[in-house]
Order: sequence, then structure tokens, then C-alpha cells
Amino acid sequence: MHFSIPETESRSGDSGGSAYVAYNIHVNGVLHCRVRYSQLLGLHEQLRKEYGANVLPAFPPKKLFSLTPAEVEQRREQLEKYMQAVRQDPLLGSSETFNSFLRRAQQETQQVPTEEVSLEVLLSNGQKVLVNVLTSDQTEDVLEAVAAKLDLPDDLIGYFSLFLVRVKEDGAFSFVRKLQEFELPYVSVTSLRSQEYKIVLRKSYWDSAYDDDVMENRVGLNLLYAQTVSDIEHGWILVTKEQHRQLKSLQEKVSKKEFLRLAQTLRHYGYLRFDACVADFPEKDCPVVVSAGNSELSLQLRLPGQQLREGSFRVTRMRCWRVTSSVPLPNGGTSSPGRGRGEVRLELAFEYLMSKDRLQWVTITSPQAIMMSICLQSMVDELMVKKSGGSIRKMLRRRVGGTLRRSDSQQAVKSPPLLESPDASRESMVKLSSKLSAVSLRGIGSPSTDASAGDVHGNFAFEGIGDEDL
Repeated sequence: MHFSIPETESRSGDSGGSAYVAYNIHVNGVLHCRVRYSQLLGLHEQLRKEYGANVLPAFPPKKLFSLTPAEVEQRREQLEKYMQAVRQDPLLGSSETFNSFLRRAQQETQQVPTEEVSLEVLLSNGQKVLVNVLTSDQTEDVLEAVAAKLDLPDDLIGYFSLFLVRVKEDGAFSFVRKLQEFELPYVSVTSLRSQEYKIVLRKSYWDSAYDDDVMENRVGLNLLYAQTVSDIEHGWILVTKEQHRQLKSLQEKVSKKEFLRLAQTLRHYGYLRFDACVADFPEKDCPVVVSAGNSELSLQLRLPGQQLREGSFRVTRMRCWRVTSSVPLPNGGTSSPGRGRGEVRLELAFEYLMSKDRLQWVTITSPQAIMMSICLQSMVDELMVKKSGGSIRKMLRRRVGGTLRRSDSQQAVKSPPLLESPDASRESMVKLSSKLSAVSLRGIGSPSTDASAGDVHGNFAFEGIGDEDL
């Protein structure tokens, strides 16, 4: 998750007192909350009490006198680095102290009182699920409420997540981000003040082997089936005419498990597709469509002659990646988001093992770069859990001091309409390159100095994967 403090504001005191500086904390480029230095210092002190000073990153020191504009900018940069460092730390970033601070700040900034509301959550097929929640309910609370409304068993909740999306004109979803534990879903979606933005329930794992767990349950099977039909309809899953005929026949027979078994064999099954963007592979400013799934990023592109090609980048071959943001200037240069106004340009860059002992940076320029980074991290996490013999099953969190307010009525997942004929304009794709030769990780050291310029995500899957896995 990308934290930034791109700007500060001078604000009047609450009771007409002296002015103070407020820092706007953005998540994925969207305002999450507005806080003062003293509030962040209080958070730091609380974390220090709980975890010890040696665990925490450096915090900007207090100043006895008023700050100059240059010192205000310096503090802003220091606070931004501090928040990013805390969030990326597995211990601190997942702590209730850190997450509850951000939730309270989000609610206070958006000035949303705590009250019971009806929240609309969409399924992949567009079906609406209305749940009664509090405006102050966090992401896990809302996810549990949706699961209860659909009668999804407790031990399958961990297989699904809530996503913030923008609904496009054709009904497809453009994914903004996966909702996190530090935010309040109702506040997150309503603060955007646009009917285009919705919350969607979708499976949150990448390995299709986990489908077996979900398909054991009737509701889980229906959710997976509805999502797969939707992905096929929108062209996310690549289907030949013969495969489409077989799928439609299984649909007519209401053979959902057999339908999914066939779908699992199709290219890009279970992938999450992003909007068209630009990459520097195989050449600069190349128009591509990126999809994430099956432990890889897939780049689809058209080469001269209108031939559709695909390049696949395995996450196990990525040594590290980073997300950077900049604001284009009138003279053609760029600046950091804190130094100007304009549309922020986001880039995802990853260092990839192209051949034995040869690493190369690949850069994707896309407004969804942060969401791509989140997908990469979740794929790595899933790989590491699987290698350690763990499970992604998650039991319902037992809340202390109260229960969720839920409707007693349960909502069934409606079956989607039959598949329409495949789009004739969708061509079969040719692999951009042949399989890489055998890889040796010996002799490759720490990430290059190029990676130190931004938030670098080291890839533990890369470090632990051997030749037999590549």
C-alpha cells in the first residue's frame, strides 16, 4: 500500500487560536486523512511503548520555534518516509495501534459521524448485496457482514476480499485497490463522491488449487462461478470458439463444477485485468494491457502488423519492485507530488531475471501501478505460505465487546445469464519469447543502487526459489 504526504496546509486553530500545519496523508493518491504533527508524534510514542525504540524508524524531532517554509517541506518529506517505513514493516504495519489511528483520522477528516447505514456491495456479476453496518466498521467487519448475508461459511471468508473499483461504461470493473485494515469501507467509497466508485467482493487468492476448498460449499461455488462467467464475458479469460461452445453447454446443464474445471484450463483464468497502459518492454512507450495471476504479470501488446503478442513475467524471477510517482511539468520535466499541482503519473518498475545472471528493469506506467504492486506482493505472500506448508483459511475473528449488526435474511447468489458468442475481434496470442534457459541465482547480490531511489519491495520468493522452481 502506497502512503504519501504530497502536501501540507496551514489551518486556523479550532477556537480561533494560532494557525497550525496539517499534513494530508494520501493512500494510492487519494486523500485518506489530515493530521497534525502532534498527532503523528503521539502515534510514534504509543508504538515506541509497545514495540521499543529500536524497532521504529526515525521520527522528525520537535522544534522550539516556528518552522520556515523550507523546514516545513523537510518535515513533510521526513514524515512521509516515516509513514511508509511503518506501513511496510510486517509488525508495525499490521498493528492495531497503527491501523486504528488511521481509521479514526479518516473518520474525523471526512467528518462522518458513527451511525448505522446500509452499504451496497457488488458481486462480480453486478448483483447488489445490501448490508447494515456502522460507518465506523473496518474492512474486516464489512467483509464478515457480506459473508453472513450470503451465508458464506466462516472458514471461507479468508478466500475473499473487498475491492474498491470504478465501474466503466461497459460494466467492467477498473480496480483501484484492495480495501485494507486501516480504512473504513463506507467512508472510503462515499468520500470519493462519485457513483462510479463501488465496493466489490471478489476472490483474493491466485492459485487455482484453492478453488477446491471454495467449491466444496454451495455459496462459495456460486461466487466463483459468477466471477468466472463475468471474466469470460469481459474478455479477461481467453476462450476459443470450441471452448466457448463447451462452456455454454455446461452452463445450460447447470454443471457449475464442470464449467469451472474447464475454465481452470484456460489462459488467464483467475487473473485480474488492468486498464490499457504503457510499458518500456519490448520497446519504449509500448501500449500494453497488463493482467495479474498465476504468479505472473502478463503484458499483451500489438506489434507491427497488428499481431497480438504476450510477454509473461514470473514473480519468482522478480528480485524487487518499486512504485514511483511524479507530476509532469510544463517544460517536460517531472517533480515530486509535494512540489507542484497536476496529474500524478505512477510507475511500477521491477528488476527481472531475463536470463542467467542478467537482470533488467521493466517499467509500466499506469494509474493502477499501486494496485499492480499490491497484486505482486499478495502473490509472493501466497507462494511463501504454500512453501512453508501453511493455509490461507481464516476463521471468523471473534469480536470482543459486541457483535456485528446483521440482517437475519440471507441473500442467494444469482446465476449469471448464458454466455454470449465470443468476440471475433479477440485474437489468439503468441508468446513474445521462448522459455528462459536454466537460471542460477549464484553471484547475484543485493538489489542494485538504482532501486534505492524509491520504495523498494524485496522479493523473498526470488531469494528462496531454486532452479527447479524456475
